[in-house]
Amino acid sequence: MKLRIRREAPVDIFPVDDWKIVQTKFDPRYVAHEETIYALANGYFGTRGGFVEGRPAIEDGTLVNGFFEFRRLAYPEEGYGFPRQGQTIVYVPEAKIIRLYVDDEPLDVSQAEIVRFNRVLDMQAGVLVREIEWLTPLGKRVSLKTTRLVSFPHRHLAVIDYELTLLDGPADINISSELINHQRKESESLDPRKAPLFDHQVLSAESTSADELRLVHCYRTRFSNHWVSCGVDHQLTTECSYNTDVRSTDDFGSINLMIDGERGQTVRLTKYIAYHTEENSSAAELCYRAETTLARAKEKGFHQLAREQRAYMDDFWQRSDVQLRGGNPRAQQVIRWNLFQLLQASGRVEGYSIPARGLTGRTYEGHYFWDAEIYQVPFLVYTAPEIAKHLLRHRFLHLDKARARASELSHRGALFPWRTINGEEASTFFLAGTAQYHINACIMYALKTYVDATGDDDFLFEAGAEMYVETARLWLSLGCYPERDPSKFYINGVTGPDEYTALVNNNFFTNAMARDNLSNAVGVLERMERERPQAYQDLITKVGLEKSEISEWRKAAEQMYLPYDEELGIHPQDDSFLDKERLDLDDIPSEKFPLLVHFHYLEIYRTQLIKQADTIMAMFLLGHQFSLEIKKRNFDYYDPLTTGDSSLSACVQSIVAAEIGDFEKELKYFEFAAVMDLADVAGNVVDGAHLASIGGTWMALVYGFGGFRDFDGRFTFNPRLPSEWEFLRFPLTIRGQTLEVDIRKDEVTYTLTKGSGLPIEHAGEVIELAPNKPVKKATRAT
Repeated sequence: MKLRIRREAPVDIFPVDDWKIVQTKFDPRYVAHEETIYALANGYFGTRGGFVEGRPAIEDGTLVNGFFEFRRLAYPEEGYGFPRQGQTIVYVPEAKIIRLYVDDEPLDVSQAEIVRFNRVLDMQAGVLVREIEWLTPLGKRVSLKTTRLVSFPHRHLAVIDYELTLLDGPADINISSELINHQRKESESLDPRKAPLFDHQVLSAESTSADELRLVHCYRTRFSNHWVSCGVDHQLTTECSYNTDVRSTDDFGSINLMIDGERGQTVRLTKYIAYHTEENSSAAELCYRAETTLARAKEKGFHQLAREQRAYMDDFWQRSDVQLRGGNPRAQQVIRWNLFQLLQASGRVEGYSIPARGLTGRTYEGHYFWDAEIYQVPFLVYTAPEIAKHLLRHRFLHLDKARARASELSHRGALFPWRTINGEEASTFFLAGTAQYHINACIMYALKTYVDATGDDDFLFEAGAEMYVETARLWLSLGCYPERDPSKFYINGVTGPDEYTALVNNNFFTNAMARDNLSNAVGVLERMERERPQAYQDLITKVGLEKSEISEWRKAAEQMYLPYDEELGIHPQDDSFLDKERLDLDDIPSEKFPLLVHFHYLEIYRTQLIKQADTIMAMFLLGHQFSLEIKKRNFDYYDPLTTGDSSLSACVQSIVAAEIGDFEKELKYFEFAAVMDLADVAGNVVDGAHLASIGGTWMALVYGFGGFRDFDGRFTFNPRLPSEWEFLRFPLTIRGQTLEVDIRKDEVTYTLTKGSGLPIEHAGEVIELAPNKPVKKATRAT
């Protein structure tokens, strides 16, 4: 894969700090980048990292997971089965704005004379702190410190602590704390990844109220009938005299504090912010919820809420921290920023899934893809299994919609949507959307990973078994035994992970994953019949399952056709891939990447150009089914053809490179994935964090350098460190027990820090771990 960093990396202006992202100077070039890098979220709602003054701002705003508006999907040429309604996440009313005026002069860090500037994302405490010293036009120095958090313990709450001190002498201070329903005017974009525009006012005010220092507004979307309440309340502490003025209209509310500022007297304002959302709700209900959240927050106060946030973060880091020493001095900082983003995308995700950019931006419209199951679930399974379960249950709860979609496409069973928010297909480009049937197998792969790692058979039999039935039915109705080759099961007319190769027959990844899905469905139902006969009978009745269906699934799995080329000794990506023109990526000018925004898809489809790992992805996910030799031949063939136009690819390339012993590429691809956002590798960090690459960074560390594999409930390791690394250490939660893996240059130590006993394998050797009895083994040679 050809690696390109498309823009100057904003990470270069940040000092190295293992636990913090520190900015010591304001630079207008990076305002948009920093709105993503300094974003705060908890999985339920998130706010981009813009300044509390509301300026400068490029794409600042607040998003709530699953809060979307419908939009009509229009096609130049209509077609049966095309989705009719799109779903697009929308910004909710903005509540973090606190404008400051001193002697009637506004603070705007892009225009003001800033004597001192320091902004810190503290990943241990889970807070964003900014400290500045402002020299006003009248020559007065003003010290301002803001600390803000989006709470993890309190799902609907954000808090801003605002401390202002006049350093030289008295001045008139005006603080305007605002709640704004922006009616945004956005520009059209030809980039298909960007969120589209609405031609109507999305949010209409249903209720507004003001009471002393509290504002509570409620809005409803026009077509999707989603409701949101946003409330703010305040605590003011100062020895200075002041007056207040409260204003509230349909789209604007403000608490204005007019203060007679005195030298050395600190003005401290704490702003509490609450968001509540629901479909088909009422203003009275949601406003009550917001008021309750605000009342409880005020009773606790900022310092108690900050302590609770720190306690939550301490628990997260104990379960999730990956420690690395050696090599690039930024490595630890970069890794922890990636881990922090995974937490921010998932921590309080109950009832939802994880959008492709989390809650840091609107790119891809806030849709959930396979990213959640393949790139985030592994991290969650081994650090926060209950959250992984939430994501899988979310899919189960939308199973009826997946059934309806399958029926619409003339299939049996269920077909999960390629991109969605509410469980209905929202992809307008079926070649790279609906045709990616592998979404079904990937969801079931994630479910199996969860069950194997947790032993949660209750979830498997209560929800997973029904999902297995319907996904297996889908594969059987989609595929066929062709007359010219009746001994093989073919799956035609699909698109694999590589979106630069569309609508092909027998995509290797799809067929291999479908085979796995079918085989596991058979195994689960046979086990369910033995172990939970009543539940099995109830399932048969519910879904109308015939015994013959299970036999048909077994046969299709056994006779699944997997393309193989004897001459090259590789698995062709599909039936026609090797017949296409093979290009040299070095012959394509760097400014022409990503290809999808510079070339018509037809031009791309005619070549052996790969957007992201496809066959190589199968070599990783189903690695126990392929020899090391076949993995190496496939890697060597496909790696030079992979463009790097997808953020989902480098991490997988790194893992497979590690396995086949290409340690130079292992490290190169890992570094590429790890700094995808902090170095703005793709040139679009302004649009939000790349959650797939972020999850893939953890996978590259644990599955790649750590050599971890988890096939069929066996937990195996074969680690190796780059020569410049001193150690790599990470915890894994397996079957409710905690395993710490400490990898050094020549040896690895396995310690069961919590639990009663755990069998693992190291380089093929079975080890029975006992509590707090470290076991040391030699690592792979370089």
